[in-house]
Amino acid sequence: MTAIDEKVDAERVADRHIAALEASIEALRAESGRLAAWGGTLADRLLDGGRLLAAGNGGSAAEAQHLTAEFVGRFDGDRRAFSAICLHGDTSALTAIGNDYGFDEVFARQVTAHARPGDVLVLLSISGTSGNVVRAAEAGRAAGATVWAMTGPGPNPLTEAADDAITLPGTGANVQEAQLVAVHALCRVFDAIVLERLGATR
Repeated sequence: MTAIDEKVDAERVADRHIAALEASIEALRAESGRLAAWGGTLADRLLDGGRLLAAGNGGSAAEAQHLTAEFVGRFDGDRRAFSAICLHGDTSALTAIGNDYGFDEVFARQVTAHARPGDVLVLLSISGTSGNVVRAAEAGRAAGATVWAMTGPGPNPLTEAADDAITLPGTGANVQEAQLVAVHALCRVFDAIVLERLGATR
């Protein structure tokens, strides 16, 4: 054991982090009804030819990309692919827009280009204050898309710019971990509804 190892109770550090997640998860449990409604709306919109757009910064970018991958690919069972675009995935567009228009416009300009009435835009942010996601929400609503936000404690500028939001208490890391659970719950509801409807039409 090194000197620093002797001073750090690593197991206690891990345990405290996991225990702190409980408050975020409990708050998310209270949002089950909202997640169910979102899943139903997504099923309606995407089965009707709409698409899902998503974006975030840093770890939230990874969560947003995870979300869109589940729709283009699959979540649990096999089903048809659905249109889902991760706005930070196109690095050429992202860097060109950032260079020409500023970082606050990197998502908004893409939303203006891609979003149509009937589409859904999901924006993830821990703080809910990042200028680029707030501008994306405004652009989404201007385009006629439905805008949902997942953030840490609210209200905040992003929740105020969105049509609906899930806000969770906790540290940034714990909120982000709970958001992954929310992403998976949303995917599970979507798949359950879509598979039932597709099965009924065969």
